[in-house]
Amino acid sequence: MSTPSTDAIVETAGLTREFRVRDGLRRRTVTAVDDLSVRIAPGEAVGYIGANGAGKSTTIKMLCGILVPSRGSATTCGLRPVPDRRRLAREIGVVFGQRSQLWWDLPVRESFRILAAIHALSSTEERQRTDELVERLELAGFLATPVRQLSLGQRMRAEVAAALLHSPRLVILDEPTIGLDVLSKQRLREFLIEERRTHGTTLLLTTHDMGDVERLCDRVLVIDHGRLLYDGGLPGLSRTVGAERVLVVDLAEPTDDLTGIPESRHLQSEGGGLRQRLAFDAEATTAARVLAAVSGRVDVLDLTVEEPEIEDVVRRIYAARRRA
Repeated sequence: MSTPSTDAIVETAGLTREFRVRDGLRRRTVTAVDDLSVRIAPGEAVGYIGANGAGKSTTIKMLCGILVPSRGSATTCGLRPVPDRRRLAREIGVVFGQRSQLWWDLPVRESFRILAAIHALSSTEERQRTDELVERLELAGFLATPVRQLSLGQRMRAEVAAALLHSPRLVILDEPTIGLDVLSKQRLREFLIEERRTHGTTLLLTTHDMGDVERLCDRVLVIDHGRLLYDGGLPGLSRTVGAERVLVVDLAEPTDDLTGIPESRHLQSEGGGLRQRLAFDAEATTAARVLAAVSGRVDVLDLTVEEPEIEDVVRRIYAARRRA
């Protein structure tokens, strides 16, 4: 078995994790991650996607040193995750969408001070980095607010700031935008793009939101039942799966089905034609072009663009492999 090199931010070789589970009166082995070999270079932004139970969180826990692999090897920031876990904590920042690293009853600013002390930041480093994150993530309005009183969008921005306070080389985000409204998602995405551009931070993102992947990542890893199905760029993924986006338009008055709109197909009408859904291939056209064609026929009051579901992406990859 090859030994991972130290010049990659993340490198795995045959990484495998098995669990023993009880099935009635018998015990059986379940493989959560199966022979995973990947390499992530410094500065990359990688989306790690798959359906629930695909093995994403298990992989992250092994990369962080929380779980010990059953077989294979991994390095994170040139370190062995389990034996070098303390050193590794200074090199990575992790955000779990459903878990908090902030102190629930303390003001946000106090959580930052505690984390700065844990990471042994000097007072100057703490002040400069905190000021930068407060400005770019727009935290000033609730720094003195206890974490338990924050809205979900405010808390997630504070969580990201906490994970990045010590300027880690690698940031791992596990479902960071889950439950956020459109504006909160946009703020967080813009910040992560700027953080990567300014500091060269490597990003590993797990998500069920294809919008996150499209806007933040250059490369995609698709995993299913622990095995790697796809490793490549977003254009290649789109060509492989042929997944469509959906333009949802709310109209000023009831309208017949919007059939015959160029480069799109009508999916559904609701409310007597007040809301209509049109599918389009993002490789062939854009939401703006489809919207322009719709607006040429009817008055549009509002719109949203729905991304393909992760489960649909995985299913289409399987279908493409069977055809090949």
